[in-house]
Amino acid sequence: MTNMGKIIAIANQKGGVAKTTTAINLAASLSVAEKKVLLIDLDPQGNASSGLGVNSDELSGSVYDIFSGRNVVSELLVETGIPRLDLLPSHIDLVGAEVELVGIKGRETILKDHLAGETDQYDYVLIDCPPSLGLLTVNALTAADSLLIPLQCEYYAMEGLKQLMNTVMLVQGSLNPTIRIEGILLTMYDRRNNLSNQVSSEIRTHFGDQVFKKVIPRNITLAEAPSHGKPALYYDALSRGAQAYLALAKEVIERGA
Repeated sequence: MTNMGKIIAIANQKGGVAKTTTAINLAASLSVAEKKVLLIDLDPQGNASSGLGVNSDELSGSVYDIFSGRNVVSELLVETGIPRLDLLPSHIDLVGAEVELVGIKGRETILKDHLAGETDQYDYVLIDCPPSLGLLTVNALTAADSLLIPLQCEYYAMEGLKQLMNTVMLVQGSLNPTIRIEGILLTMYDRRNNLSNQVSSEIRTHFGDQVFKKVIPRNITLAEAPSHGKPALYYDALSRGAQAYLALAKEVIERGA
């Protein structure tokens, strides 16, 4: 890997697919594997920030200040208290960014332009995208080297995936020709559930090696940890959820090697 961090957007326009859970826990697991990680919270709801114990309202700035042109990345970084893991926090103000940027030239590349040269000290930069295919997600896809897609093992999973893939193709065509799929991650998997198994086998048949071997189970620790402002690994390291994300981090590192 060159000295430039690998930028991975974590996106799915469907809400409730464990997107933010994946962003927080993959970031923490990569940092435990001695990688230096930056997590960018690009969701106005700010759940990745609060899930790492950071209260956006108490901060002097957020990722919104990049889009409004007030600050550069290095001025907004927050230490999370987790070794080797920094955060670029979000704020509810970000809701307005999509509207404010509509008439601005080059609005799709704002994040990419600001990250250039600012992320060289990181091995990985993870971007937690909002649950939509709007301008913020397009900014993330334009800035990223690859896209990680969390996919809940449920009936409508494939439909949402098609929409997302169409957006990726549009971005490849005009804004970021080199973006590729990092992998599809099956989440909220319950092996006792027929539908989970059915969706899993359908996705694997369709996408082959693009699907991560590791699946993320339904797990109470993953649900509880954010309310304590901690990744699962720092809440209950031996839980199935925490162990699943450690295995995923290993797979991400191996795929990149």
